[in-house]
Amino acid sequence: MEHLSLQLTLPDGSRMSYRAHTTAEEMLLQLPALWKDRILGLAIDGKLQDLEASYASDASLQCVTWQDPLGKEVLWRSAAYALAAVIEQHHPGVQIAACQVTEQGFYCDVDFGSTGFSSNAFKSLESAAIGFAQEKHAYLCRTVPKTVAMERFPRVQNEYIYAKILQKNQSAVKLSCVASFQHPYQGACLLHTGLLKAFTLLQTAGVHCSNRSEKQVTRIYGVAFPNAETQSEYLTQLEQAQQRSHQKIGKRLSLFGFSEAVGLGLPLWMPRGAVLRERLEHFLRKLQHRAGYQPVITPHIGHKKLYTTSGHYEKYGQDAFQPIRTPHQAEEFLLKPMNCPHHCEIYRSVPRSYRDLPIRFAEFGTVYRYEQHGALHGLARARCFTQDDAHIFCRPEQVEAELMSVVDLVLHVFDVLGFSEHALQISLQDPNQPQKYMGRPEDWQKAQESLRRIVQERKIKASELLGEAAFYGPKLDFMVKDALGRAWQLGTVQLDYQLPERFDLCYTGDDGLPHRPVLIHRAPFGSLERLIALLLEQSEGKLPLWLSPDQVTILPISEKHVSYARTMAHQLELKEVRTAVDARAETIGKKIRDAEQLCIPCLAIVGDREVEAGTMAIRLRGRMDKGSMSLAALMNWLHQEGLEAPMPSR
Repeated sequence: MEHLSLQLTLPDGSRMSYRAHTTAEEMLLQLPALWKDRILGLAIDGKLQDLEASYASDASLQCVTWQDPLGKEVLWRSAAYALAAVIEQHHPGVQIAACQVTEQGFYCDVDFGSTGFSSNAFKSLESAAIGFAQEKHAYLCRTVPKTVAMERFPRVQNEYIYAKILQKNQSAVKLSCVASFQHPYQGACLLHTGLLKAFTLLQTAGVHCSNRSEKQVTRIYGVAFPNAETQSEYLTQLEQAQQRSHQKIGKRLSLFGFSEAVGLGLPLWMPRGAVLRERLEHFLRKLQHRAGYQPVITPHIGHKKLYTTSGHYEKYGQDAFQPIRTPHQAEEFLLKPMNCPHHCEIYRSVPRSYRDLPIRFAEFGTVYRYEQHGALHGLARARCFTQDDAHIFCRPEQVEAELMSVVDLVLHVFDVLGFSEHALQISLQDPNQPQKYMGRPEDWQKAQESLRRIVQERKIKASELLGEAAFYGPKLDFMVKDALGRAWQLGTVQLDYQLPERFDLCYTGDDGLPHRPVLIHRAPFGSLERLIALLLEQSEGKLPLWLSPDQVTILPISEKHVSYARTMAHQLELKEVRTAVDARAETIGKKIRDAEQLCIPCLAIVGDREVEAGTMAIRLRGRMDKGSMSLAALMNWLHQEGLEAPMPSR
């Protein structure tokens, strides 16, 4: 009797037994009919297994379904390859530059050459992809010698894939195949395209390919699903999320905009948006002042040598704007990509004693990074953004107390801003890629353990991600989701033993000898731009009273009431209430509708009755009438609602 040594537990708890050396493909093919379309792949310890993988003894195999993140990954990678195969069939001569999975689907980067890609072809391409999926093409993996792979992808046929194969150090190259399409292996795929039950193409964008920065390709975004019901739910959610898009809300509230004349990814802040930024800055400045931070200001550019010293130019030079060359020979400056090197220079501008530490420098510093065209996403990913940056220089024995204070500060900021659903991520060094980082292993170990202790001390649930650390140290990243469920990093706390070394920062200890400080980077907002993007999406533009650009708008019923309206507005302004008067020659109904579009928290309507009584008819956001109020009664209500952001007790 044949020994069955492999056990697979199905999602309903039942078990399947297989003989030794059964491949993942064979296991999937032998599934009961109930599960054939539901189980998308197999995994061991959270890692997807290739279809040709086989197992000689008991293995802890897990079924991967659509409900698992790995299920979405395998489905969307398979969909990207299917779309690429269809593009090659329908557009002979094109070059597929990339196929990538994202958090919300996938994309294909395509070089259509001189013919380009017409928006009229979008729907026909989607229909062709759906038809291709229904034909149940099998996904295969083949390993071939590198020389053979390069012959299959000559530079003239596909310069992009040729370059990817050329970069590989192995003598053999693994390829993923579906129909006639082949691509360097990136991970496991489905059994066949028939499991792609629903296929939707979303949009296109022009992007610059990573290995040919001067050449633009067409990025086609899509998403696929295991059934039509899931697709329908997603499209409904997408429609709702688009209404909550921070770019739409920002335009409706007259907060910010973009101009191609100014440049992609460079936001322009309108007066109301500038007030919103100012209120956020004021809120954090008060918190920082209480916590002993000192304000500093640094230039928008820095000498290239500054970022060479810090290591940023070596690691991120490709993400920076090109150097600015001056008439002086060999003198080059960069638009400031980060603030920390500047703050290190401020620290070392004067001698420091152990009695001076900790020193906390804070700056709302605007930085510039050259994000690829296709990666730009309104305020959430821009080329110019302002970080609420601070750097704490402290003695080693002060590190954990400072970290604790910073984490408490971030949590208070999130609580006040209403980010109740956030996730904490401990971003660690990847020990298998030491070339990505600088510094001694013992410093990294010490830093990572400090962050873990802080998380445990504060009893915060956190996930650990290898390879997500900064090149100079591990970090705590506070993640918040947008309207589409995409996670974005906002607050960050980073522990750094490296930059003090590279900048030769010292303090004189109580022993009279020089010692090296430890550097903590922190930004509770992350960036003002991304913070405002997520704030607008989560609140749908209904900002709290303390944060609203206009807290009260007074609406005179007719021209004869304008003078009284301005008098009341002046009185409110004297009490530091941000007040506007709508003196347009419009009907009161139109004025109310326009003010509601701007999500004004409090509308004050004035006519004959109010002028005579010295009151205002108050209407709150959400169409709640509060009746007539005197100025004193209105001020009392505004204070109860919160004219200023709440501060923690000292």
